This record gives sequence, structure tokens and C-alpha cells, in this order.
Amino acid sequence: MPIALKRIYEPIESKDGYRILVDRLWPRGIKKEEAHIDAWLKEVAPSTELRKWFHNGEGSFADFKKKYLAELKDNPALKELRTLFKEHKKITLLYAAKDEKNNHAQILAGVLKS
Repeated sequence: MPIALKRIYEPIESKDGYRILVDRLWPRGIKKEEAHIDAWLKEVAPSTELRKWFHNGEGSFADFKKKYLAELKDNPALKELRTLFKEHKKITLLYAAKDEKNNHAQILAGVLKS
């Protein structure tokens, strides 16, 4: 099953399929009625503490990934995300982070693909 990653600020495309916002906070400058999301799974995002820790530069992306994977281990929202992944032919994980390579959506995609 195809899975894509996309910044929520990028244009909506028909090839996006089922669009899931995976950020804990609503992205700045995006109106909810114009976001065209099918689901918002904020509970699958990193905890507020982990997000602040990483954004304050207190650890590397590798450290962040290790801590985030530990959080996901017992997270019921991950089960919900896996179900959505199985139910839809194509999903797009939406995130607001500026860094397109080192963000939690990349980690989630890896978890779903494994």
C-alpha cells in the first residue's frame, strides 16, 4: 500500500489519497475548513515534552527517533493509524515541520512500512 509524506502547506493533489494530519498542534496559517484532511491523529505525534526537547536542540535526530519510538510502543493512536493504513489504498501523512527529512512523520512512515 502506498504511503506518502507531505507538508500540510503544499498544494492538495488527487494522488494524496486519504490525508492524515499527524501533528499534535494545528499548523499555523491553515484554516481547518481549507486543510482537506480526512483524519487528525494528534495523539500519534511526539509528546509535548519530547517535541520541545528536540526543537530546543537538546538532542540529535537519532536521539529523538529513539525516544519517539519508545513513546509509540504503547500508544493506542498508532494502532488507529495502522488500521487507517490498511483500510485505504493510498494515504498521505501530513506534517508542518520545515525539515522534510528529519521529522516524526518520516519515523511514522517507517513504522507503518515495517
